Amino acid sequence: MLYHLFEYLKTFVDIPGGGLMSYLSFRAMAASVVAMLIAFFAGKRIIKALQRHQIGETIRDLGLQGQMEKKGTPTMGGIIIIIALLVSALLFCDLGNIYTQMLLLTTIWCGALGFADDYIKVFKHNKEGLSERGKLVGQILLGLVIAFIMCASKEVHTDQVLTTIPFIKTHEFDYSWLSPFKGQLGVYCTWAIYVIVVVIVITACSNGANLTDGMDGLSAGTSAIVGIVLGIIAWVGGNMIDARFLNIMYLPGSGEVAVFMAAFVGALLGFLWYNTFPAQVFMGDTGSLTIGGIIGVCAVIIRKELLLPILCGIFLVESASVIIQRSYFKHTKHKYGEGRRIFLMAPIHHHFQKKGEPEPRIVSRFWIIGIILAVSTLAILKIR
Repeated sequence: MLYHLFEYLKTFVDIPGGGLMSYLSFRAMAASVVAMLIAFFAGKRIIKALQRHQIGETIRDLGLQGQMEKKGTPTMGGIIIIIALLVSALLFCDLGNIYTQMLLLTTIWCGALGFADDYIKVFKHNKEGLSERGKLVGQILLGLVIAFIMCASKEVHTDQVLTTIPFIKTHEFDYSWLSPFKGQLGVYCTWAIYVIVVVIVITACSNGANLTDGMDGLSAGTSAIVGIVLGIIAWVGGNMIDARFLNIMYLPGSGEVAVFMAAFVGALLGFLWYNTFPAQVFMGDTGSLTIGGIIGVCAVIIRKELLLPILCGIFLVESASVIIQRSYFKHTKHKYGEGRRIFLMAPIHHHFQKKGEPEPRIVSRFWIIGIILAVSTLAILKIR
């Protein structure tokens, strides 16, 4: 809103310093700082409100060190992240930009989905919360909406148009080699494959962040690292000179994604003030599903879906550990009549906790691994 206000006023009067709002760099820094301050100052009030309404975490005794000490810690703290992010984005982002609108939609959509899950857990006293099928349906629907916008909107820019279908445009990665058909049928199949990829990316990121949210500061810290990298890539992708120099797809208008991701990182850092060990508040699914969804949609917008296995390596390993553990348990139970486990506990951060590693050490090491993966991802932009 501030961006639009200054853009409107400069047609009538010359405001000292008003030109700063036209610079992505200034708006990104301002968005990050404002989001951080909102999360910091509003966080304390929100935590007190959660405590007052007895919205605390229900802990099942799984034999983890220090686990029962967290009983009663306020949950649904993802509200702090969402409020800080939305206010900052509304102030400094170009709200007429299609990419900003997609990210705002994602924030509200995933936030509502996570809030419904936490609400069922806390107020309906159902530890399972929203069913896995219910979450999956919500995530898939979001993926379909984002995929349709990417394919159909005239405001979504691409370097070239490869198809003759009026409402379908191309993206950086050509999936035609996955199609068994050629000609016009192959074009339709390529489009269908792209939609499937978008749905998988958004669903996987959302669930990956959700599974990573099991220790104080783990999900928020690793997500902030990912957000910084995605913001940098969006920045250079929106600049023609930088994009051509790095040989990546030039996407006019994608610089606004950098402003949004700066607000995203600021909100996470402000939340971390209260979420680091020992946590004063948990983000709950309200936060974890939201930040995962934002990461997935951002990657789709800037056409860097294929970098996610490296950049979001923490999410990937956490999700894989759960899938492997469940699959192996079911297989051995069917074969031997008794389920066996590969890890002491899944997701994998709990495996290390079961081995006696202190929680802060595990979180710090995961952050370090996340930074290594982030640097490796940025290096790929140059060596590709």
